[in-house]
Amino acid sequence: DETLLVVGNEAEDRDLDVIESEIYAIDLGTLERTPLTERDGPDFAPAVSPDGQHIAYLGYDDEVMSYQQTDLYVMTAEGKTDLLTEEFDRSIGSFTWAPDGESLLAMAEVDGDLAIVQVGLNGETEVLTSDAGGTSIGRPYASGAFSVNREGPLKIAYTQARTETPAELALLVPGEEPERLTHLNDDVLPYLDIAEIEEIKVKSSAGGVEIEGWVALPPGFEADGSYPLVLEIHGGPFAQYGPYFAAEIQRYAAEGYVTAYINPRGSTGYGEEFAQLIDLAYPGKDYDDLMSFVDELIDRDYVDPDRLFVTGGSGGGVLTAWIVGKTDRFAAAATIKPVINWQTMALAGDIAPFVARHWLKAMPWEEPERYSKLSPITYVGNVTTPTLVMVGEEDWRTPAWEAEQFYTALKLQKVDTALIRVPGSPHYIASRPSRLINKVDNIMGWFAKYDPAKADDEEDGGE
Repeated sequence: DETLLVVGNEAEDRDLDVIESEIYAIDLGTLERTPLTERDGPDFAPAVSPDGQHIAYLGYDDEVMSYQQTDLYVMTAEGKTDLLTEEFDRSIGSFTWAPDGESLLAMAEVDGDLAIVQVGLNGETEVLTSDAGGTSIGRPYASGAFSVNREGPLKIAYTQARTETPAELALLVPGEEPERLTHLNDDVLPYLDIAEIEEIKVKSSAGGVEIEGWVALPPGFEADGSYPLVLEIHGGPFAQYGPYFAAEIQRYAAEGYVTAYINPRGSTGYGEEFAQLIDLAYPGKDYDDLMSFVDELIDRDYVDPDRLFVTGGSGGGVLTAWIVGKTDRFAAAATIKPVINWQTMALAGDIAPFVARHWLKAMPWEEPERYSKLSPITYVGNVTTPTLVMVGEEDWRTPAWEAEQFYTALKLQKVDTALIRVPGSPHYIASRPSRLINKVDNIMGWFAKYDPAKADDEEDGGE
């Protein structure tokens, strides 16, 4: 009650180091401020132990990489700090103290799942459950929440993920099976044809790296080689998809598309080394990972190689624009809120300093060739694929001028294209249900326009 913990950055010479932060203790009587951490890199989310003797917090030493995992630390009142997750090669998300103060509970992405882990003060880490998540309604991101009781034996309430329904609340007592507490969608979803989700792992053509992904199979699916494919690419690029219910994926499958969503290299949840494979190489061999997965589905007779479609948002929009500059195998594409030109992104996006310092590791005027090599705009002269472009008008993460550059370039190349500017929308277009619905409707309409099977039906007099 006498001290306040805050997170801030007072370093005058680090104005471009946008991830730098320290934890300070403020004496509420004197307002004297004392730094509790002092290093290059972010320190944040301080939480005091139940007995008031320890402070747990998150952070890492900044090595100026495009991605670094967040670790869990604990310090004593005397300032002695211990790194608890040195042997746990996964990034720590939200966390809280256990009621007895002898351990901490945290969320972590682990191999395509969202797990709740228990971390002892000695650094021993145990995965208590791997079925958390399910709160990302639009696309199948690893997203969830949990809380613990304040007194007595440990109990954990959390959002439980399922492939056939959005998140439900569940109760976990360590050593026992989780108990599902809610059935919020039982009045609707059991009466719908929900897509079956199948997990598939493939070896990438680029170095044999194992890539995990999932396919949503349309109702009544048979592996006869006739189905169209939607390749849906996640953003980030440092993020993780998983086997979660997602409205967009289910909608594509309901319309008859085999829908693939994949964690290519650079995705989180598979260890820091896997994520860092795209450091100074994004886009790059993640393209080969995605194409290897598509080839696997063709080999399995899941999809028709003449009916391939690709879309993705943000980082997925980057890769979609990259893909159509590298291959003409897709019948149509939809790039959503993409980065097209790293030079303009590093000078005008809301994360411009981070892009220059951590992703490209140089200013645009210092390494213009590097910026050009990794920018989809460089390869727009190769594009023949009809490509829809969409962006929110109030998107400052991947601003509208990024999408507009690609649209204009496609127009000048006389490639079929359309530009959709979503009025009032920030980067998260799905923030309103109406925007989510319209986003998917426009993408499906664009794909249907260029589906060769539907064109053949029209020539034959079909619908």
